[in-house]
Amino acid sequence: MLIFLGFEREHTVVQLTPQDLVTYKRASLAGPEGTFTMKTYAAKPGETEKKWVLIDADGLVVGRLAALIATRLKGKHKPTYTPHVDLGDNVIVINAHKVVFTGRKRDDKRYQWHTGYPGGIKETSPRRILEGKFPQRILEKAVERMLKRGVLQRKLMRNLKVYADDKHPHEAQKPEPLDVKALNRKNVRV
Repeated sequence: MLIFLGFEREHTVVQLTPQDLVTYKRASLAGPEGTFTMKTYAAKPGETEKKWVLIDADGLVVGRLAALIATRLKGKHKPTYTPHVDLGDNVIVINAHKVVFTGRKRDDKRYQWHTGYPGGIKETSPRRILEGKFPQRILEKAVERMLKRGVLQRKLMRNLKVYADDKHPHEAQKPEPLDVKALNRKNVRV
């Protein structure tokens, strides 16, 4: 099969074999020059393999850890990233009660919410949450607020498992440990 390709005043005729046609299956001739164009790849749900990742949050800075987890959940670390599809990994975080804040945020930062009643503004500090019954909520809320709100965010948050201590019930999934401390020296507060 002969295909005509035009390149700035030079015209070339290329002989393609059937194997080449399979390779260029998605290619189409477009424009007056007859150049090849490729369609943008968009992943479909279930096309990629989801891994299980284990992160030890002991001594890690909350914001940096949450940003890394949000990236992993969304799948932005993969070359097949597609914004509207859940391609990310399942993330398990242990020792969530040992996360740290930079500066004096542990005492000075305020989390506010409204009960829905007049005068119902409530607030608390990270110190009270970390010393309370559910210290993993600090990390869960930080990751949740880094993802775009909507149906996909709720689906991605189901792929995040946060535990306050160093035990988790996901040994059967054989999670791969991810050393966040080694990625950047700023991830750890000394």
